[in-house]
Amino acid sequence: SLWHSPELLSDIQDGYSISGHLLVCFSSGYFIHDSLDIIFNHQSRSSWEYLVHHAMAISAFVSLIITGRFLVAAMLLLLVEVSNIFLTVRMLLKMSNVPSPALYEANKYINLVMYFAFRLAPQAYLTWYFLRYVEVQGQGAFLTANLLLLDAMILMYFSRLLRSDFFPSLHKGSARRDVDGEKFLID
Repeated sequence: SLWHSPELLSDIQDGYSISGHLLVCFSSGYFIHDSLDIIFNHQSRSSWEYLVHHAMAISAFVSLIITGRFLVAAMLLLLVEVSNIFLTVRMLLKMSNVPSPALYEANKYINLVMYFAFRLAPQAYLTWYFLRYVEVQGQGAFLTANLLLLDAMILMYFSRLLRSDFFPSLHKGSARRDVDGEKFLID
């Protein structure tokens, strides 16, 4: 959506495209489905952070779908999904105990770059934008609060990633696997 309509970036609050609207609708459906999957498969205890994140995303996206405002902000936030590719590869490499540490090492650095480019940078830009230009009432206040909570979560995840992959000596025993399966939010 942003690639085909870069002019949308000049109007974060009221810019609109049909493809962007459909993207946010589809993503909302994904977050709802994933939340239900976590709940119905009894993974709520080990995945509560995902559920909080999904609840925040669903509530924000539904407000955008209903009002038609801040659609471009949602599209920018969905850039984080690009970095999920490398986080998922990281998780799969850890789960499979791949004997090639070179593959894990390469992904570790690519993951770090992608985390900055597609998670931290868009999140920082939108936080700056909302704090500077968006009215702190109604939907603007709700989305700003949501964004600040996401900032805290993303920074917490980033510190865990750094500790686990780049500073393993600081990595505490809390990263062990839980009783029901794997706990990769900490790993």
